[in-house]
Amino acid sequence: MLPFNQNLQQLFNIAQKNKKLGIGLMSGTSLDGLDIALCSFTGSGLQTQFELLQFITIPYLQSFKDEVQQVFARKTADLEQVTLLNAFIGNYHGQLVLEALAGWGVDAGTVDFIASHGQTIYHAPQRLHHRANYPNATLQIGDGDHLAVKTGILTISDFRQKHIAAGGEGAPLALYGDVLLGSKPGENRILLNIGGIANLTYLPANGDANQILCTDIGPGNTLIDAACRKFFNTAYDKDSAIAYGGKVNEDLLRALLNHAFFEEAAPKTTGPELFGLAYVEQAQLRTGTEHIKNEDLVSTLSMFTAVAIEHFIRTNIKAHDLHVFISGGGARNPFVINYLKQALADTQIADTGSLGIDPDAKEAILFALLGNEALCGEPMTIGNNLAVLMGKFSFAH
Repeated sequence: MLPFNQNLQQLFNIAQKNKKLGIGLMSGTSLDGLDIALCSFTGSGLQTQFELLQFITIPYLQSFKDEVQQVFARKTADLEQVTLLNAFIGNYHGQLVLEALAGWGVDAGTVDFIASHGQTIYHAPQRLHHRANYPNATLQIGDGDHLAVKTGILTISDFRQKHIAAGGEGAPLALYGDVLLGSKPGENRILLNIGGIANLTYLPANGDANQILCTDIGPGNTLIDAACRKFFNTAYDKDSAIAYGGKVNEDLLRALLNHAFFEEAAPKTTGPELFGLAYVEQAQLRTGTEHIKNEDLVSTLSMFTAVAIEHFIRTNIKAHDLHVFISGGGARNPFVINYLKQALADTQIADTGSLGIDPDAKEAILFALLGNEALCGEPMTIGNNLAVLMGKFSFAH
């Protein structure tokens, strides 16, 4: 008998374990820091049982943010910088994982796998690039081999590529995790994540999988954060203090909402490649609002996010007695949340903490769940949604 590759033997052994210890990593477009969720798993698919054991967000150094911003969501970027960052981020995330484990008193040798989202630098569905000869595409950097070697832990990464290869747009990937975490018979639910981009999963009370919808909505925090960085030298609008200090410019708001994306059928995806400051500047030029106060701009961008979410829910989700559970950084944006509570007065709105899910940890948990599925799951058919296992394996040795 030929010798069996030891890495494949390790993979087989982990997949066969009744209980697994996994880490989910999420680094979003807001570049706040690395979300690290340590979870235990038994089972797979919709029978998965999991527990969040530890969670931390380790803030990024400003110098690192600046380097990523040089290549983030830009049609033209320094190819050497992209190449260097791909390796650097893999090592950097590995180092942050080791620091988190040390702080928790957890031996890296006891962790079965890491599931890493990586760092998105460009998202290019065909609906955005409009190049007939090219497919949907996306690019996340932070190489899995570097992460695996740095930590000594089997790493699963680059999840979005399989989704695209199988005919999807590479986002959002929350479907399986949201169905597992959020479904409740007899209750119409929306799991709304307001990260850089806002996305949601609708889970009908009747459990009809064909009615489940998982889609991007439009901008979340991306434009608000970009304006705060540019005009106020701060990473985000803490407690919506800037937005509340300004006044919404209705002409600019109408112009921002006037884009074909908002009328396109769901599911759909988007990113900062569309909803960046250039988009705002063009809208200001069209409306003669280039010289409004910076506080008014942040207030208007905050309202843009809120109204886009409200409009999508009202237009696409016809169910009564809706329960909306919010996660992501936007869950801590009082301006946006208070608007939604007033505009959707017939809807119950809370953050995912009321489901026992830390709003900040949810996205990292979702990738840990996808990692567990890559190891021991099977492609699941959830209504008309794409059924595919995602992730590439990187061995530590």
